[in-house]
Amino acid sequence: MSSGGVTMVAVGGHIGDMDLAAGPVLAQNVLAGGRSILLALTPGERGHPRLSVPEYAAQKLSEGRAFADAIGAEFYCWEDQSDGFLVHDEALAQRLALTLRRWRPDVLIAHWHHSMHPDHENASRLAVRARLLSGLPGWHTDGEDPEHQRHGIPHLLFAENWEDEEGFRPTTHVPVSAEAHERWRGAIEGEAFARGETYGFRYVDYYTAQQVMRGCKAYAEFAVAFATEWPYFTEPARFVTT
Repeated sequence: MSSGGVTMVAVGGHIGDMDLAAGPVLAQNVLAGGRSILLALTPGERGHPRLSVPEYAAQKLSEGRAFADAIGAEFYCWEDQSDGFLVHDEALAQRLALTLRRWRPDVLIAHWHHSMHPDHENASRLAVRARLLSGLPGWHTDGEDPEHQRHGIPHLLFAENWEDEEGFRPTTHVPVSAEAHERWRGAIEGEAFARGETYGFRYVDYYTAQQVMRGCKAYAEFAVAFATEWPYFTEPARFVTT
């Protein structure tokens, strides 16, 4: 893997999930000259106790775009999928696989397999299946359309999320520079739920403290932890420069 920037795609169940869990690394990758992409499989429109679903959907989309702009990433959302109703089926997995073939990432970041939120679990399963399909020979016009040519994704990482803690064991720590951390923090403070304005959870403080703690283990000022499917891969990740 190059020591400079690469193409990273972070797939979350809702807008904001990967902003929190992977945002600092995505920001670091952009600073290193790489391409960072955020894909939310639903807007996360049912997560506000006072706003209507359409109102909060519009707010989430605006916040997601603003966050991505602030860290230099690209933003996409499957607006036809609904918060709380994301399913793991072959049609959505194939849709995601074709998207990954177009983007051709070096690194795919997904939710951990186990979560208190079923959308997170299904988003994780969709990402794993889509990664397989993306690299599968002879599937879906492979070799005919340049955008559909198969693409094997070298690295699959599962993000550390407080809602996905069951069985999560970090095996990889990615150092994050102070500049990337500050870009992330300034961006995430633009999202109402992260400021604690929905249900009161102090997301910004939690993930800031987590980056400091993981930084101690990575001998860096800040770091973000990930898990792999294979726990014996325990070396520090050097996808991007700090």
